Amino acid sequence: MQFTSFHALISTLIFLVYWLLIVSTTLRIVFKRRPTTYVIAWMLVIYILPIIGIILYFALGETHLGQQRAKRAQKMRPTITKFIKQLCAFPDIFTAKVSQVSKPIFQLCKHQTGLDGIKGNHIELLSDTDTIFNRLIEDINNANSNIEMVFYIWNEGGKADDVEQALIQATQRGVTCRLMIDSAGSRHFIRSKACQRMRDAGIIIIEALQVNLLRFMFRRLDLRQHRKVAIIDNYISYTGSMNIVDPRFFKQNKHVGEWVDIMIRMNGPVTTLMGAIYASDWELETGKHLALPQITDFAEPPEEKKHIMQLIPSGPGYTENMIHQVLLTAIYSAQEKIIFTTPYLVPSDDILHAICTAAQRGVEVIIITPKKNDSLMVKWASRAFFSELLNSGVKLYQFNDNLLHTKSVLVDNQLSLVGTVNLDMRSLWLNFEITTVIDDAQFAKSLSQLLKQYLSQSEEINIQKWNKRPIWQRVIERLFYFFAPLL
Repeated sequence: MQFTSFHALISTLIFLVYWLLIVSTTLRIVFKRRPTTYVIAWMLVIYILPIIGIILYFALGETHLGQQRAKRAQKMRPTITKFIKQLCAFPDIFTAKVSQVSKPIFQLCKHQTGLDGIKGNHIELLSDTDTIFNRLIEDINNANSNIEMVFYIWNEGGKADDVEQALIQATQRGVTCRLMIDSAGSRHFIRSKACQRMRDAGIIIIEALQVNLLRFMFRRLDLRQHRKVAIIDNYISYTGSMNIVDPRFFKQNKHVGEWVDIMIRMNGPVTTLMGAIYASDWELETGKHLALPQITDFAEPPEEKKHIMQLIPSGPGYTENMIHQVLLTAIYSAQEKIIFTTPYLVPSDDILHAICTAAQRGVEVIIITPKKNDSLMVKWASRAFFSELLNSGVKLYQFNDNLLHTKSVLVDNQLSLVGTVNLDMRSLWLNFEITTVIDDAQFAKSLSQLLKQYLSQSEEINIQKWNKRPIWQRVIERLFYFFAPLL
């Protein structure tokens, strides 16, 4: 009898503890003020998967850097504010005279960062893998003082090995080389002989956001350093969708073909801002201060109004939801045509509705995604959005043969967004990302020509054919749609 009473007491206590955990976690999710679909998805997870769901939420559901990084981010803010004030002391590199379609975005940037559009830049759009590597290696070979790089993936083989050799040679002639690579994306490279060779040569290599299961309660495990940036002598910079990966030697076992990417090569005042972002990332990760780049020589004289630009960094410690706001503003600014390229199409509700609204008000909206995808979950989750997009008049194209990895937005053949951001929740709300905003008709023309090439290699999804797809596909789409806000 006593045993039965004791067992009933323990059962009641366990139930009360579990109930308190459910209630407290639910309240925590609700008070975070995230999108409704995000909130509902997590609530279903913690209700359907007792205990496990709660553990998953605290491991993956909140964007927390960890105590040390949070303190560093707080400590860096006065330095960044001072740097922006120093930039503003050079009014010749700024302009508020931008195109009509770009004006709302530059107004948003001005109010969020304190900086107008940056003019006097020279930009090249690079879309061929060998050309990208050859230009980067050439710039590394010509470097005189410093090279800074941050990449999500570094993978051995092919042209990537040539970059390794160029960096080693640069170090041997006295150039300071710093490399920051993501712990998850570059996990194989970090343990490779190539990485050790580079460290032995004097290249400073930092493993960003180190994956450690013991720290999952103190820092979100799937928060990643997803930027792709190279800076040479504080004068030339690169960013875009391509990692240090030769597609002929990367993920061939996934049977998705070669990855198709773009990068932009920049020189001019915008590289100064890129250097400040890199210095912030470096200090956030290592705790060590890097001298911010000096605002002295620029690639174009002040009278040249070329390529008005802005850089939008995102991630913990940066202005919250900035890239999400920029994308929404770009979509609502479109009057004639907007083209997206993204390998992962799992948009927020706000972006989905903005895209559908644009199509419904007469804007020609085109989205190009790869037919083959290296993520099974994302592939099926993406398909769950197709019906709503097609019914709104959006034209969906699937890129054949290879995996289209380019992340770009082209608005009215004038405004271009190029960078590392996918149209998914991870890029929009979580990872360290970077996007370039480019207000220039000539650059837009180059991007438009490239997108026409992509379209010629793509197949449009026919709405009648799509509506006749098998029931089993619809069921799988809805199942993975459940996880869409968590991808």
